[in-house]
Amino acid sequence: MSQLKIQHTSEGKKGAFFIEKDKIQVAEMIYRMDDSDLMVIEHTEVDKGLRGEGIGEKLLNELVEYSRSKNIKVKAECSYAEAMFKKNEELRDVLR
Repeated sequence: MSQLKIQHTSEGKKGAFFIEKDKIQVAEMIYRMDDSDLMVIEHTEVDKGLRGEGIGEKLLNELVEYSRSKNIKVKAECSYAEAMFKKNEELRDVLR
């Protein structure tokens, strides 16, 4: 999966970390900004063919690194992201 690059897009209060393969989006973690310093993860989706390869976790790690670099706190409304925060204590410093 090293050839799959995580990209980031944002427009207004909406944004996403995503992966494209052959110009088709195959994974995404969608968020909204509730404040200038609060990012809310709304949804995570990974193409069925990529499930079980840690793609969702890579998206979350990228989002967490981004939030740390921008001093933004994170709230998980997405059940996947919420479960990953519970599982991985090293990510919890960004939680509000």
